Amino acid sequence: MQFFAYGQKEIDYLKRKDKKLGAAIDKIGMIKREITPDPFTALVSSVVSQQISNKAAETVWNRLLTLLGEITPERIAQIDLSKIQGCGMSERKAGYIKGIADSAISGKVDFNELHRLTDQEIIATLSSLHGVGVWTAEMLLIFSLSRPNVLSFKDLAICRGMMNLYGLKELPKEKFEGYRKRYSPYGSVASFYLWALSV
Repeated sequence: MQFFAYGQKEIDYLKRKDKKLGAAIDKIGMIKREITPDPFTALVSSVVSQQISNKAAETVWNRLLTLLGEITPERIAQIDLSKIQGCGMSERKAGYIKGIADSAISGKVDFNELHRLTDQEIIATLSSLHGVGVWTAEMLLIFSLSRPNVLSFKDLAICRGMMNLYGLKELPKEKFEGYRKRYSPYGSVASFYLWALSV
């Protein structure tokens, strides 16, 4: 099991930059978030878990693992769509997973080279795939590639956490961008705490 790597340096920086976030960090303590270092596996997993509960996603994922043996583009390409769907997902979602595998095999997306691209290039590349939006690409940046500075405006829980932290009734994009700049270059670590504050 691997976790997103960060430590005292990032924590101290955020506490210095923002007193309210600093107080929340002191109260919550260190947050450990698991990562999936292989971006292909991580992307398929995030499509599986779209719009369903964590428990349901785990069940579907385990069935998919049992069906395929391992999650690789080649294994997915060889299996019928209906069998993937039979793991407990819609035909459309199964189609997205097939499409992601095809993009890896055809070279449209080189998952082994993603880490060489900038955050924006990765978001553009991945969100060109069916079933993958900007939010999914941003989550992959954090939970697979461990990029340090990702704060997603498209993540409702992050926005809710921010509103709770600062006592805001609404959160226009400009205000969000102001906080994003303040947390930079450690937006991903700030995200962990905002998620914790969203409840």
